[in-house]
Amino acid sequence: MAVRTTMRVCAAVSLFMFVWLLAVPLPGRWHVQRAYCRLILRSFGVRISVSGGPIRNLRGVLVVSGHVSWLDIFAIGAVLPGSFVARADLMDWPALGPVVRLMKVIPIDRGSLRRLPAVVDAVTDRLRAGHTVVAFPEGTTWCGLGYGRFRPAMFQAAVDARRPVQPLRLAYRHPDGRLSTVPAFVGDDSLLASVRRVLTARRTVCHVGVESLQLPGEDRRDLATRCETAVRGAAPAAAHVLAA
Repeated sequence: MAVRTTMRVCAAVSLFMFVWLLAVPLPGRWHVQRAYCRLILRSFGVRISVSGGPIRNLRGVLVVSGHVSWLDIFAIGAVLPGSFVARADLMDWPALGPVVRLMKVIPIDRGSLRRLPAVVDAVTDRLRAGHTVVAFPEGTTWCGLGYGRFRPAMFQAAVDARRPVQPLRLAYRHPDGRLSTVPAFVGDDSLLASVRRVLTARRTVCHVGVESLQLPGEDRRDLATRCETAVRGAAPAAAHVLAA
């Protein structure tokens, strides 16, 4: 196990040295982000499987998902690359901070509701400009065995921009199919402890379910409910593993 963990650490450190590639303004930048995220996951011993779909190559889509771990950014980036709405202090974290800054994160201060309208406006502007934006409407992470309600605030951006929403269903599992709490990052857990658990686990599989695209409509609460139902109520479809 020690050898495997050491190899994973070396692979992850090597990849973080090339994070600047995410900032190169090339026509295929999103393909670079997708490939980079897959390699990061692989270096941590995480495999991606995708079910549902199809993944539509549309401009200006709000992507929403439940939130379990710091790995979620890489898992979604490996399937639907875009910019993210994420906790503001994420950009100050060692190693992870430079990555999320280059992925054009829109910071949100969870302790200040007064700043929320400005965040929603920023998301609206990016959607109108044709950019894909990923948000976690639960507002915080959950352990992977339970989940929170989708809060409607962020869905206002899709309503205002008149852009569709793509719900994704994330689930981390052990190789035998059991739900895993290994990647969970909740409560008083430290980033170092969470990273250590992932690195030392034999293997983790992240299942990404691509649910039906939702039109924005006129009511953010109705849109939030429809997306939450799509994520929580859908039966798993046949999955295929993405090669890194």
